[in-house]
Amino acid sequence: MTVLHLADEGEAADLAAFLSRLLHYDRSAAVRLQAAGTALAVFGRPPSFEVLAIRAVRLAKPYENGLDVTLDVTVSAGELLESVDEAAATAVVPAAVTGPPWAGVLPPRGGWRREAGLPAPDELQATVGAAVAEFRSRTRELAPERRTRAELDRIGREIWSRTVAETGLPVRAVHAAQSLGFLRPRGAADQGELGLLSSGAWLRLRTPYGSIAVRRAGLGALDVSVR
Repeated sequence: MTVLHLADEGEAADLAAFLSRLLHYDRSAAVRLQAAGTALAVFGRPPSFEVLAIRAVRLAKPYENGLDVTLDVTVSAGELLESVDEAAATAVVPAAVTGPPWAGVLPPRGGWRREAGLPAPDELQATVGAAVAEFRSRTRELAPERRTRAELDRIGREIWSRTVAETGLPVRAVHAAQSLGFLRPRGAADQGELGLLSSGAWLRLRTPYGSIAVRRAGLGALDVSVR
């Protein structure tokens, strides 16, 4: 049994909240865990958004039972959530599962550079709010015979594939950040860490609470990290 000793109760609560949000969108969600020393990265992919969500977790000490250098495993998000003990600030790593395709292709660990043009947090949240309102308005206006899943998906793709300002970041990435608790109202915490980074084909929206990574269209398979 591999036990993760999280830095404190707050880290345990944040990990549990992240896993709960992933399970809200996919009850059979899997997460990939990668760690070395006292830093743990939890990767998940909520299917509604087609993005990669990354939650960094601080550990109080390396793992027990021999895993004292690195950890790299794909597990059930539900089983991991059930093992989180917030009071004790611990979690037990479940048995490995056969990971979904996305779990084998992760963003590169290094080579990230800051991109300019990302709007302020309030503007990003307003962009998401406007997109949600537009989707609801356009779908309400559909005649009953046209209100099909295919038509709803078409409208959704059109809206959520739009980019934020001139950044190339799709609006769906910002929507995912907000829905997963990564993008919070001004005053909730220091938003100074909010930024947009790029590395090869990847864009990453970084917030104090986690990151959203997305592949940029038309760049092929550049700088993909297969692990």
